[in-house]
Parts: sequence; structure tokens; C-alpha cells
Amino acid sequence: MTTLIARNMSRVTRITLLAILSALVAAALVVTTWPPARAALAATQERSAQEWIRYLLRRLEGHPKLEAVLVPPLHAAQRHIEREPPAGPLPSLGKGQQPQSLLPSVSGLTQTLRVDTPQAIREALLSAKPGTQIVVAPGLYPFQTKLRLGHDGQPGAPIALRAAQPGTVWFTFEQVEGVLVDRPHWVFENLDIRGTCARHEDCEHAFHVVGRAAHVLIRNNRLSDFNAHIKVNGWDGQWPDHGRLLHNTLSNSAPRETLKSVTPFDLVGASHWRVEDNWVNHFVKAWGNGVAVGLFMKGGGEGGKIERNLVVCTPTGISQPGVRVGISFGGGGTDPALCRADRCNGHEHRQGLAANNIVAHCNDVGLDVNHSSDIELAHNTLINTAGVSVRRPPAQARLHNNLIEGHLGARDGSELLAQDNLPLSADGPLADADALQLDWAQRPADAPRLPAVPLDFLRRPRDVVNAPGALR
Repeated sequence: MTTLIARNMSRVTRITLLAILSALVAAALVVTTWPPARAALAATQERSAQEWIRYLLRRLEGHPKLEAVLVPPLHAAQRHIEREPPAGPLPSLGKGQQPQSLLPSVSGLTQTLRVDTPQAIREALLSAKPGTQIVVAPGLYPFQTKLRLGHDGQPGAPIALRAAQPGTVWFTFEQVEGVLVDRPHWVFENLDIRGTCARHEDCEHAFHVVGRAAHVLIRNNRLSDFNAHIKVNGWDGQWPDHGRLLHNTLSNSAPRETLKSVTPFDLVGASHWRVEDNWVNHFVKAWGNGVAVGLFMKGGGEGGKIERNLVVCTPTGISQPGVRVGISFGGGGTDPALCRADRCNGHEHRQGLAANNIVAHCNDVGLDVNHSSDIELAHNTLINTAGVSVRRPPAQARLHNNLIEGHLGARDGSELLAQDNLPLSADGPLADADALQLDWAQRPADAPRLPAVPLDFLRRPRDVVNAPGALR
């Protein structure tokens, strides 16, 4: 009975806070009487409470009397809606870099070249022929200038740079680009790479995958302290399609003090990439527009799949300055000159899939679809986020069998088809969602299996009917 009363009081508190917030929104808009504010009032149903709070705080800047009255309750509402993650490290749930080499091993590696100095690594990257694995001896290897590749790998005979065991080889990069990957059929595996630039502006990418670098495999690495740990884009009219990003840990140790994009995985224009089983966490942009995105695909490509990833925007300080989005098709839009075709007028990405992902502790949406079409969002779990946003036509998304904390918003005439989704809150139905303890406190009704999503977050086969969210 006590628990029931507490839950009811919690609901009353939320309703009261939302009522206060709505009143504050109306009061601030009426008092300011700005045309943009009046237009925003007409669109209140399209935006989340988190977004409205940030909007009002910006509008109140420079109005000291209004700030004195309205800012304290807005901050109180923000702290209630954007719950602080629990103290202590959150579990990785089996995602990210694993302590042992992954199976199956990469096939077609018939020769081994062993290296144990930075210069030997640099020379091996330039000289290795198809079918060669460059195995780096355990140790720490500092680099100050870009690493380049010398030869193409081949189908069935790639070229690999790897450590024999994860956690034994550490690279430090002080250059803008760590490894420029501009050749096809290369593999990078079991490495720990950290950006150590004195200025965050100077550590852009651990891997920059461009142009002809199709069929690249980046697997079981730990990459930290970069603005965009992995950047993928076209070059000279060619596009690095069919890449795979599997079981990597992408993180930062502090907010990035940069005006450049902060996006751990930043794909522009490439098609048919698979981004699976990665752990992406702690990405905050401290300067400029403050917007950071965990995983995104944009630039006119198609067929990207983002599956079974764990994305935690902020393990601590969810309401710190800036905006964090979990997963996005479309991002903030692409410079037309960098688009794959038609200056991205037709789409930023199309025929994309985000499935079985767990996205947590983001002060903006967990899933974002921006000027992207034919996007499937299925069996994802969104915890302590602002929900889902679909915006800028021809944005079109199908939202099936998700477990969602937050708002569902379709803006500007965009299309959002939602079916068999279940609301999530701090009260349930999961045991302790904020701590990523995801056992069912009360199992919901089963939803039908989707043909495009045969497995769950843990790669277990789904039944004919199964629960909404990332775990069956």
C-alpha cells in the first residue's frame, strides 16, 4: 500500500510540475510577445518538455526580472524531468571492447608481419600486401603525425593491423587524424587508442575512412578522447560503402572543448554500413552550439543498420550545458557540397534500421530522424531521454515494438507511424532502468516479432511474440 501511495504521489508530482511548466511556458511567451515565441506556442505538441525548458532559458536571457522569477522553477523542473544517473559506473551490458579476441577470426590472413616500434608500424602500414596481418607487440606507441596505408586489401585477402590480445597495445595520437583509411578491405582490431592533444580541436579522429575504403572492418577496439572517433565520408566522387563497426568502446574522459562536431561515429554519404554491439558513452560538446550525437548517418547514403548498441550520453551530469542525442539518421543536416547525390534534397539517409539499441541518460531525444526516409525504429529501449523526434520532410519513420521514455514528436508534416510501443518511466516496468538493471518488474503484453529483427540486444532469437524493447 505504501509503495502504491508513493507511486501515486510521484505521478501527482510529475503532473503538478508539468502543469507549472505549461503555465511558465504560456506566461513567458505572452510576456515576451515575440512572433517566434507565438509560433512556437502553436507547435508545443511537437517538442519535448526538455526542449521547451532549454528554449525558455535561452529566451529569458537578458531579461533579469523574468529570469529572477522563472529560472529557478525551470531549473527545478529540469532536474525532475532529466534524472541524474545513479552514482558509480554503469554496466556495459556486454557491449564494446571484449577482453578476448572475437570469433570468428578474420579469414584470408595468410602472412604475419610482427612490429614493435612506432616507425616499424608506420612502415608496415605502407608495405603490407593483401593477406598480411600486422601484429603489434604489447606496449605503448606514441604518434604525432598521420598514419597512412600503402596497398589495397582484396576480397578474401584483407590487410589487418591488430593486437594479438585486447588490452595489450596502446596507441596515443597527437594529430588531427590518427589513421587515414583510404583503401579497401582493411581490418583494425583489438587496439586501444587515445587522443592526447593539448587542444581538443587538434584530436579529431582515431580513424578517418574515406573514398575508396570500402569493406573496412573496425572491431573490438577502445577509442577515447576524440571529437569524432570514427569519421566516414566520400572523397573524389567515391564512397567507402559496406563498412562494419563491431564491438568497439567509444568514449571521452571530459567534455570536448571544441567548435567542431562531437559525434563518436560520424558517417556522411556512405551506404550499407553495419554498426553493431558498440558501447558509446560520455560525449559532451562544451563549446559552440553544444550539440553532440552518439551515432549518426547522413549525407545521402542508404541502407545503414545500427543494431544492439549501448549508448549512454552522459554517465553523470545529464543537465550540464549542451544537447545530447543518442542515435540519429540525418543529424543536423549535411553541407550540400558534401552530399552523395542531389545535394541531399531527396534525403539525408534512407532505408535505415535502428533496432535493439539501449539509449540512456540523454537530455535530448534518444532516436532522431531528420530529413531521412523509410527509416525503421524497432525494439529499442530509451531510458531517461526526451524520446523520439521525426523532422524535416520527407522524414518518415516507422516506430514498432519500442520501450520509450520520452515524447514522440513529428514536426513540419513529417510522418511517424507508431505501433505496439510501450511507455517507460522510472516507476517501471523495468527493475531499475536508470542503473541499467533491465529485468522486468512487471512483464508487459507480448508484441509480434518483426521479420527485420530476428534477434534481441543479447543476440538471442526472438519468439513469435515477445516483449517490446531491446530485450525479449
